[in-house]
Amino acid sequence: MTDISVVICAYTEKRWNELCAAVQSLQNQSLSPREIILVIDHNPSLLERARAQFADVVLLESRETHGLAGARNTGIENAQGNIIAFLDDDAVAVSNWLQMLSASYEDTRVMGVGGELEPLWPNGRPSWFPEEFDWVVGCTYRGLPEKSGPIRNLIGANMSFRREVFSEVKFYSGIGHTATKPFGGSDPDFCIRVNQCFPGKVLLYEPRALVYHYVDAKRTRWNYFCLRCYNEGLSKAVLTRRVGSQAGLSSERRYTLYTLPKAALQGLMDALSGDISGLGRTIAIIAGLMITTTGYFVGLMGQRLTAWNSMRRRPEIQERLI
Repeated sequence: MTDISVVICAYTEKRWNELCAAVQSLQNQSLSPREIILVIDHNPSLLERARAQFADVVLLESRETHGLAGARNTGIENAQGNIIAFLDDDAVAVSNWLQMLSASYEDTRVMGVGGELEPLWPNGRPSWFPEEFDWVVGCTYRGLPEKSGPIRNLIGANMSFRREVFSEVKFYSGIGHTATKPFGGSDPDFCIRVNQCFPGKVLLYEPRALVYHYVDAKRTRWNYFCLRCYNEGLSKAVLTRRVGSQAGLSSERRYTLYTLPKAALQGLMDALSGDISGLGRTIAIIAGLMITTTGYFVGLMGQRLTAWNSMRRRPEIQERLI
């Protein structure tokens, strides 16, 4: 399976060096992509700079609404490969990344493949930052499978799908990251709908398909950690409304009931053994869970309030209230 288009979406010149590294990592693949597609999300200055820099890249402007979902959909519409892969603009793929993704598609049941995302911290991992929360910085996290196997959803900085998937499912712009709001949810939303549209097929996690993901310094701070957790809760509320709580929270149940308690206990044991940073990790785990849960319930209440106000505006409801 050699016919792979790779889509990179970019929106800011602040990641210019990382973007160049991302493109170069694709140009150095042991299995060359059919094409590298760079989608610029509503940034004319970045578009001109990219046009001057990248000669062998398909360069596109996003024609949809601001945000990652719209940029991805633009790339998909123009991709020619029978496999479409996605790499973030602040990530670099190891040289056999496409080869590892491609090999998994020999199984006809596989509709999508994604791999491991390892964070590249600016000054090393903060001692308080638990590996169970690496999703905060867009990476795979402790609690995911350690070996190749089916998974509910892939992570957007390192994922791929068969072309026919996109004839049935598009990325939804009402959820996920924008330039100013670090929301999650877009990738699970897309992958859950893929699973629903293709029963009997699987999405495969292949950790040998490795990508390194740069972590901006601001994302190592406590305030970003808290904001990202809260927004993740809000996103989960939107996700469960769209796909149902059973599908929307299936992976989170084991993570919440098993992975996080185990990690919090390990942090305390580390602290008692003399590693005081273990206490910081335990506090971060408890706080992260509480903040995410709070965001989730705030999101649910907001949806119910919106639904109630919408119903009250309906003439037949107004008549009953008079």
